Amino acid sequence: MIDQKAVQTMDAQRDGAHWFQYGPEAVAYLKQKDKILGALIDQIGPVRREVDPDLFSAVVHHIVGQQISTKAQATIWGRMREALVPLDAASVLAAGVPWLQSFGLTFRKADYITDFAAKVQSGAFDLEQIRHSSDQEAVEALCGLKGVGVWTAEMILLFCLQRPDVLSYDDLAIQRGLRMVYRHRSIDRARFERYRRRWSPYGSTASLYLWAAAGGAVPGLTDPALRAKRSMPKKGKKEGLS
Repeated sequence: MIDQKAVQTMDAQRDGAHWFQYGPEAVAYLKQKDKILGALIDQIGPVRREVDPDLFSAVVHHIVGQQISTKAQATIWGRMREALVPLDAASVLAAGVPWLQSFGLTFRKADYITDFAAKVQSGAFDLEQIRHSSDQEAVEALCGLKGVGVWTAEMILLFCLQRPDVLSYDDLAIQRGLRMVYRHRSIDRARFERYRRRWSPYGSTASLYLWAAAGGAVPGLTDPALRAKRSMPKKGKKEGLS
């Protein structure tokens, strides 16, 4: 069996990046619980997803990336990281909303980020307490910030805090991966919860493989929802529609 954690650690040491760490115990558990997912894991091999261990930076990064393309997020984030050194509450507040907007942020996002920085600096939001909170407590606390919803909070838990059991119902790529791997036309909450319970306490590792599948890691694997949409009869003027 491939030692997934050893591979990731060596890669991270070589290129200086931080990757989500999962080990052979997570892989073995998922394979034992789910033969289909186990086959996917074998086919794809180790998955590397970069994480940011700095909680302040991770929150800002996720706010920056909301509702924009990955390319736009990378551009704006690169500008911010270059200009704000270190990227912390003090540097954000010193920059202010207008300068943050000059990086390509909307006024609303710049306001969210400065409000977050002000709460951290004043002590109203305790970053270290988040690290020691349960998943549910951390999500609730993060959702108390402007601009942070459940999905954003869950992504911070996974890609910053590296919590092992994060599987987000609100993530469209996770739903697409579930449809593709298990050949479902749709994923409702009840069906999603069955998978979540099956894979717990290693939902985060399952998430990595569903994202990989949704992103095209398995050649020829299609989304049944798209096929169903294409096969629906087209409505036209005979049905009273223009």
